[in-house]
Formats: sequence, structure tokens, C-alpha cells
Amino acid sequence: MPRQVNHDERRRQIAEAVWRLAMRGGLEQVTLRQVATEAGVSARLLQYYFGTRDQLLLGALEILNADGEQQAKDRIASLGETPTMRAVVRGVLLELLPLDEQRRDRHLVYAAYFVRFLTEPALAAVARDAPSALADLVAGLIARSQEIGETPPDVDAAPEAAFLTAAAEGLQARILLGQCTSDGAVELIDCQLERIFPSARST
Repeated sequence: MPRQVNHDERRRQIAEAVWRLAMRGGLEQVTLRQVATEAGVSARLLQYYFGTRDQLLLGALEILNADGEQQAKDRIASLGETPTMRAVVRGVLLELLPLDEQRRDRHLVYAAYFVRFLTEPALAAVARDAPSALADLVAGLIARSQEIGETPPDVDAAPEAAFLTAAAEGLQARILLGQCTSDGAVELIDCQLERIFPSARST
């Protein structure tokens, strides 16, 4: 009997080819034919799963985002059953830093997408929505921390969350460029968290 095709696996196979090409040389000149060759599939099969080039780039990005979200959930779950709000916020922010090979590869792919974010309307919409969603998440965690007494009531959760997520994203680029060490970036994040969570210093 012919082997049954796992469509999710095939889509991931193609998405991973996009990621590898992105890490090697960016996405500006990448064609459907190049992606098909990298993935080891026909151009017709690639178009069957993703359609146009723009749809392919968006689809590969969506799979990458889903991977990142799941990895973040797994790491935060490893903090235990009752982590402090500081530990959870710290875990969210550290996902934005290329602290290991897995996260470094993911952020290199994001960097390759950056120019496309500026010029492709579909990708630009995804890029616009992501930072506010992440800042809203962190703001909600800070507000919860205030309710349980880990964060002073005079802390303004929304601007603090916007600053923390923007700072982590800026540190991401500095690490990738070799302008800042991973340890140095984590220390800067922890320094900011001390202001917001003075009564919950354990990680």
C-alpha cells in the first residue's frame, strides 16, 4: 500500500526549507523553485500546500510562530505549579532573546523576515499585531501580580509591559550582532524586573 501522506509534516518540511534559506541569505530573492529544491519537493506540490510565494512566506511564519508559542509554554510550565508572576514575566521576556540554538535560529529567521515586514502588506499586518499582543500579555501578568501583592499598586502595568517587551526585542538584535552577551542581556532584564517585582526576587 502507498504510504499515507501526513500533510502537517509535509507543510513543516517546506516551512523548514524556508527557514534554512532565510538564515543563510535572507528572503528578498528567494523563489518558489529554490524553496522546492531546498525542501526536496516539486514546485507543484509546494504550490498545492501554500499557493503563491507570499502565501508560502506567511504560512512558514505562522508555523514558526506556533513553534515559538509552544516552546514558551513548555519552558514556563517547567517553572513549576505555582511560579511567581515575576518568574512568568521573566520567562516570557527571555523567549525574545536568542539564548540557545533553538531560539537563536528562530530569531535569525525573524530578522530575515524584517525587510518583508516593511514591504509586504500581509506580513506587515502580522508584524504589527505581534508586539501589542505580547505587551498585553505582560501587562495582564503585572496587573495580576499587583492583585496578589508582588507588585506595588503604583506601577503602571501597560507602559511597563510595553517598555519591557520593546527592550527585550532590542536586546535580541544586539545579541545577534555580538554587541551584547546573553548573560549581559539577562542581567539587564532582571534589573528592570527588580523595580516591578521587588517582593518576588526568586526566578
